[in-house]
Amino acid sequence: MSATLITTILFYTFAAVLVVAALGVVTSRNPVHSAFFLVLAFFQSSMLWLLLEAEFLAVVLVLVYVGAVMVLFLFVVMMLDINVEELRQGYTRYLPLGLVVASVVIVEIAHVIWFRSQDLPLLTTPAARPADYSNTKELGAVLYTEHVYAFELAAVILLLAIVAAITLTMRRRPGLKVQNIAKQVAVRRDDRVRLVKVDAVKDEEG
Repeated sequence: MSATLITTILFYTFAAVLVVAALGVVTSRNPVHSAFFLVLAFFQSSMLWLLLEAEFLAVVLVLVYVGAVMVLFLFVVMMLDINVEELRQGYTRYLPLGLVVASVVIVEIAHVIWFRSQDLPLLTTPAARPADYSNTKELGAVLYTEHVYAFELAAVILLLAIVAAITLTMRRRPGLKVQNIAKQVAVRRDDRVRLVKVDAVKDEEG
């Protein structure tokens, strides 16, 4: 069995599992099950990246999304008391709008694939890279040379999003204890420590 045939079989296997996992994310009735289906979808996507010899992207997908983001999702889903029945009450009301939006997205994707695939050999396997080839090095070279300004702009936007999220959560609520840094710095020893002299008490048995 040739390497090309093995790669093709692996691709269709991973792709089929990925499609099934993606359907499980949107059709599962349990939010925790949906999160686990999403984890499976991330793993299958990383396998597809490995078949394309993009090891760095595959490892980042597993470490960042599966190892960090999905753990956060699971904690949020398990800690929040989600009433699934209340969420389903407005399902039929928004179903026509959802079908329209899904149809528009499908038409757009088909439109892009049709025009992009006119001159591209979609059924051919990409040429194998030499053993000393590093896609991490090539990705860094492109990212920090051709797209350095876009990369820095994305970093600034993420920083602003983090600051905005922290600012929105720091609300003034009654009974909420907050720190006053000025008072903590200006405090004196006499305000915090009181020395009490206690007379010695002799034990009666002694």
